[in-house]
Amino acid sequence: MIFQRALRRELVSTAGAVFTTLFTITITVMLIKILGQAAGGKVSSQDVIALIGFAALKYLPIILILTGFISVLVAVTRSYQDSEMVVWFASGLSLSRWIRPVLLFALPIVAVIALLSFVVTPWSNQQSAEFRERYEKREDIARISPGKFQESSSSDRVFFVEGTTGDATKVRNVFVNTVRDGKDSLVVAREGTVTVDERGDKFLILDQGRRYDNVTGGDDLRLTEFQRYGVLVAQQSPSVVGDLSARALPTPALLADMNRYNRAELLWRLSLPIMGLLLMLLAIPLGFVNPRGGRSANLLVALLMFIIYSNMVSVFQTAVQKQRLSFEAGWWPLHLAVLLLTVGLFAWRLGVNSPWHPAAMWGAFKRAFIFRKAAPQ
Repeated sequence: MIFQRALRRELVSTAGAVFTTLFTITITVMLIKILGQAAGGKVSSQDVIALIGFAALKYLPIILILTGFISVLVAVTRSYQDSEMVVWFASGLSLSRWIRPVLLFALPIVAVIALLSFVVTPWSNQQSAEFRERYEKREDIARISPGKFQESSSSDRVFFVEGTTGDATKVRNVFVNTVRDGKDSLVVAREGTVTVDERGDKFLILDQGRRYDNVTGGDDLRLTEFQRYGVLVAQQSPSVVGDLSARALPTPALLADMNRYNRAELLWRLSLPIMGLLLMLLAIPLGFVNPRGGRSANLLVALLMFIIYSNMVSVFQTAVQKQRLSFEAGWWPLHLAVLLLTVGLFAWRLGVNSPWHPAAMWGAFKRAFIFRKAAPQ
């Protein structure tokens, strides 16, 4: 019990440090990416914090899988490095005694991964898509930052305003350049107001301005002065629907319509908690290290195995999506292979003192070869 309590404390403290590091790196990368999108006018600057939160929820299952895997690996490696395993084995205890405390540490993490995978991540994908779509469907005037040229959503009009009011319904010193059917039209006005007609279409009503038209496509311009002039800003659009792809569908919706895309997404969601549990068990025999050597090579091998495992899950997901493999035959073989690898490594480490262990047999062979070579003729 003392060992189990000490191990759980070590695993929790290590997991806290690993999770903080991985989460900080993820948030920093997402912050740079989304701020770049906001600067380019692809998302609203007011939605940056929400989009970062949705992105964090999307990557949180992978972060938790890596956190549990690295935490168990570091704890086992440290025990070997500090020669605690020597005392452990000399006391007649087996490496299999690590399974119970590691499972007690792993099961809450696996439960959180399953909750995120089946419930939270699809919701965050849907919310992120709705935020982006809602911004895309905003009227062109509402997207404009004062003092900055902004292209319309239809890419045939450029707006420039010197200033706007707080509700973005009134603008002053307006510049609108429209290119349509190979003809240019330039409108400048002192001020304008956004209005909505009875059909729901939005218009920019300009006051006291001029319009320059290139009717012939040459150098000739036609000048028109006006007191009031209406510019169609946005037509009435349907309501926001968000992301309709499989990755944003709730799990009950996936089960209700088991097409090839939904089956592939269900395979991915099911694989995440299984992958988290198996990797934490695999870290126990994988954490072996020579106390006289370093521990970096061991960590690199473990991370390489994680990358291979996660990529193979993606390969099976793609195979199910392209109907090269059925869902029933695609979700379990990879996890079974990892489970067998874990059992094999446990058998390797548990039988290290057996005379039939490969290392012991190799050592006996070398001793016999050296003795025969050194024997007098």
